[in-house]
Amino acid sequence: MGWKQTRGLERFVPHRRVRQAFLMALGGIYFIAFTSLGRQVLGLHGARGIRPVRDVVDAPRWAVVGRRRWLEVPSLFWWGASDRALLGGTRVGQALALAVMAGVLPQPALAALWALYLSYVSVGREFLSFQWDALLLEMGLLAALTAPAGWRPGPGRWEPSAWEVAAWRVLLFRLYLGSGLSKLQSGDPTWRQLTACDFYFETAPLPTRVGWLAHQTPPRLRRFSTASVLVLETLVPLLVLAPRRARFAGFGLLSALQALIFLTGNYGFFNVQSAVLGLWLLDDEALRRVWPATPRARPRPVWRTVGGAVAVAPLLALGANELLARLPRPPTPPRWLDVVDTWTRPLRAVNSYGLFAVMTVRRPEITLEGSLDGHTWHPYTFRYKVDAVDEAPARVAPYQPRLDWQMWFAALGSPPGWLLALVVRLLEGSPEVEALFAQTPFGPRPPRYVRGVLHEYRMTDRETRRRTGAWWTRERVGLYLPPMELAPPGGERRLRRYVQA
Repeated sequence: MGWKQTRGLERFVPHRRVRQAFLMALGGIYFIAFTSLGRQVLGLHGARGIRPVRDVVDAPRWAVVGRRRWLEVPSLFWWGASDRALLGGTRVGQALALAVMAGVLPQPALAALWALYLSYVSVGREFLSFQWDALLLEMGLLAALTAPAGWRPGPGRWEPSAWEVAAWRVLLFRLYLGSGLSKLQSGDPTWRQLTACDFYFETAPLPTRVGWLAHQTPPRLRRFSTASVLVLETLVPLLVLAPRRARFAGFGLLSALQALIFLTGNYGFFNVQSAVLGLWLLDDEALRRVWPATPRARPRPVWRTVGGAVAVAPLLALGANELLARLPRPPTPPRWLDVVDTWTRPLRAVNSYGLFAVMTVRRPEITLEGSLDGHTWHPYTFRYKVDAVDEAPARVAPYQPRLDWQMWFAALGSPPGWLLALVVRLLEGSPEVEALFAQTPFGPRPPRYVRGVLHEYRMTDRETRRRTGAWWTRERVGLYLPPMELAPPGGERRLRRYVQA
């Protein structure tokens, strides 16, 4: 770990440049995350949003729990969940992220960023439950524990310890291997038969033009792509633990995988953060041509080494336990590890990863429609979700449109509670919620009725695209939500089904 073979002798290869580059990039990821959230937070979680944070912090059960609520739901918004606080938190996050990018007070700034983002995730429910949110929290906590101290520490006075480098590489190992194992263990036939990429590009939550092109490739190439993904996520992660040159090869292969995923789908900032995490497979000599020289590091004090080990050892143990739990007959963890896991679980300190363990083979999409009279219906236009058949799939990432993503999940099952809450807000004419849409059909006057219509979408082929200009074909399946209206004025504000005469 961090040692290079030279003429029969081993010498330590430093990682201060790697740490500095990584932390600057992590600050950029935080800036993207808070900027993206700031544009949506009032519509999602404001007082007139779909899932108000006030509904969480004002729930009667927390009055009984008392101060223990801070342990179960760690969030700064216990002190206040006004729209001003929610929006102001994203602005503070942007400022802290810029400070980390500039190398100003990186350790306290990273600790504050982690606490602030955890505050949103803890009360954000479905809209802040994506795997990249969990990964950002895990990266943020580890960064706060391993960042150099000081006002403008630059690369830091001391080298990262072997424990700290190991913690970062183990996180990368878990991220990829967990994703690969989840696919193999799910029993999904599309992965076992190497047909997953026959469906992946067409059913991606927010596809891209490159994804449409990839869907047109020959079946043999798509099967090769499926097999390549399984190899890259199950065997290549082993290179994380390999000697130096093999690790560099692993860095190149995993970076290429993230680049291809980024081109063919919109997964928020996930691909960026995964690629940035891969920097820990490199060392300072690998960055020497693109990163300026740094002053020689001071001898690392023993207390720093011991302190770093004490800080990251529980995370390493929890990460190892998470991987072992995936085995057919996982070993029973020691009692002390169960206690550590119980106490750290609300902090999202260690998480499980596994995107697309089961491949979606159909693409149902929900169209929300409103009406003033129950007879003439007009659609709500989403900003990024698949909608008009002649509209090209858009490049969205690293921006994360959280409502559009959740609409994709909702179409795969029964109507979730948040979707009914969305309908209520549309019937009330909430301007914060309407701002999440590209176009609302009724202007300042809300509709009397809202319904959901389900369509099945398929990507067109090249000939159809050339002849008609359409990127999609779609077929109406039926009603997903029956027409709904609010209770009469003066009555309880609730939904009821509208039965057309």
